[in-house]
Amino acid sequence: MNKELLWGIDLGGTKIECAVLDKQNPSQVVVRERIDTESAKGYDHIIAQIKVLVDRVTGIIGEKPKAIGFATPGVLNPLTNTMKNCNTVCLNGQALATDLANTLGCEVKLANDANCFALAETLLGAVQDVNPNAEVAFGVIMGTGVGGGLVVHGKIINGLHGIGGEWGHNILEDDGDACYCGKSGCVETVISGPALEKYYEKHSGKKMKLKEILQAAKDHSDADAEATVERMVDYFGRAISTLINVLDPDVIVIGGGVGNVDLLYSEGYERIKKYIFNSREVHTPVVKPKLGDSAGVFGAAMLYS
Repeated sequence: MNKELLWGIDLGGTKIECAVLDKQNPSQVVVRERIDTESAKGYDHIIAQIKVLVDRVTGIIGEKPKAIGFATPGVLNPLTNTMKNCNTVCLNGQALATDLANTLGCEVKLANDANCFALAETLLGAVQDVNPNAEVAFGVIMGTGVGGGLVVHGKIINGLHGIGGEWGHNILEDDGDACYCGKSGCVETVISGPALEKYYEKHSGKKMKLKEILQAAKDHSDADAEATVERMVDYFGRAISTLINVLDPDVIVIGGGVGNVDLLYSEGYERIKKYIFNSREVHTPVVKPKLGDSAGVFGAAMLYS
């Protein structure tokens, strides 16, 4: 094949996806394949599954990769060269980058999946539509968990500890619920999907999905649902204001299931004005993503762009 190619792999807890892009036109997908992770079988099996997938794609395009970018469900600690903060827990403490390079026989580069989301939306997605000259962009993930990624001049900012952009683990409530990270009251424990559902259940005594809570609040048929939604938009405003106060990004892209809630872009955006250090004026575009579930694997490939 004559094209110069970009290889990316999104390593998830349930599936591993590989995409090969045309470097001259990265929006053009040359090959896209996926395989089950089978993470319950352990770390060595995950490495083996990645090798199976890479060999399969190599057979399709007729050439081996020179380098592969990986989106991972945690971060590579640059001080120890081992993984941490992975929800696929068997990856934690492992020298994943080294093991992948040795197994695949090529250069590899790893980045957290939220960072890959931010990079893809900056270089190929929503940021290009809103402000293609953006110097600083921030990608937020609001779903089962809350995370983020920071991109400056088209490059991910990983930071000294590899935790650049980890917005979801700043504290919003000093006396809030315990977080898996060891702290209490993190952004993730307040405005993630499960956290909102937990808050509603605690006050109403009933279990409902977030979609149902939002509808009940809209219908004004459930005071506890209205209180849950009010809390969501207010804490969203507080949390986003801290991003703007510290980074003042040109664009913020909100991904994840909770990021689909339209109210965040209207009432939630208004709440930012209440907390921002800018005379209650906000001009930062806060937008939905463009790439959907392609963002992780595209961002992984773009690590070598």
